[in-house]
Amino acid sequence: MTDRPNVLVPIQILEGESIPEGIPELLANAHVVLLGYHVIPDQTAPGQARMQFEERAAPRLDQFEEILEKAGATVDTRLVFTHKAQTTIDRMIYEHDCVAAIVPKATRPPEEVLVAVRGTVGVDRIARVVAGLFGDTDVSVTLYHLAAEDATDEDVQTLLDGVADRLVELGMDEDALDTRVGRGKNPKQAIADAADEFDAIVMGESDPSIATFVFGMRAKQVAERFLGPVIVVQRERPQTEAETETETETDGNPNEDD
Repeated sequence: MTDRPNVLVPIQILEGESIPEGIPELLANAHVVLLGYHVIPDQTAPGQARMQFEERAAPRLDQFEEILEKAGATVDTRLVFTHKAQTTIDRMIYEHDCVAAIVPKATRPPEEVLVAVRGTVGVDRIARVVAGLFGDTDVSVTLYHLAAEDATDEDVQTLLDGVADRLVELGMDEDALDTRVGRGKNPKQAIADAADEFDAIVMGESDPSIATFVFGMRAKQVAERFLGPVIVVQRERPQTEAETETETETDGNPNEDD
């Protein structure tokens, strides 16, 4: 079996959010980085917010950790009081080497998962996530590609067969894999239409960053089209980007403040 992929699960810990139904089963083979965060006003110091809210937030985070571990996941938790939610989420993704983040929405225990394949870029990362999460399960995986107008059926099938071969190399059962090709639609709408019969979507992120995709306007667009969870596999960050990233936060263990 492929190593457990690191997956970020962000929860607004004091805003009534919880672990939706079906998410523990979906991530049973993951190493979950469970981020409980609370956005505070600019004039509020993180330390002040921690003294005010930690006693209420920490037990909720512990409860969610227990739910995920009971399903089979391994879990690291982080409790953060932040002025900048997206910056914190993005930092957690990179600090904890998360290959994916999830838009957590309710689903049934997964039986059918759609994997959107946009092209050859990032395919190996997607394959490692899919094989890591579902390679040792009875989940059926459908590889879906929305073909360009000038792409031949043969070219598209070669692409999808290559992804399928890589999944088999990583331990997936060939009989659990299927392929599907779409044409002539807006990509987001096409994926959502194709996903109607599935329990979850796995797809690569769009530029410029996973945080923008998962928690910005594009997330709202996806949510309007698909009601289930979306696992977004992050692009591999260039080293220069990592070196130039600036972030000022005070670390704790396991708690961190912006």
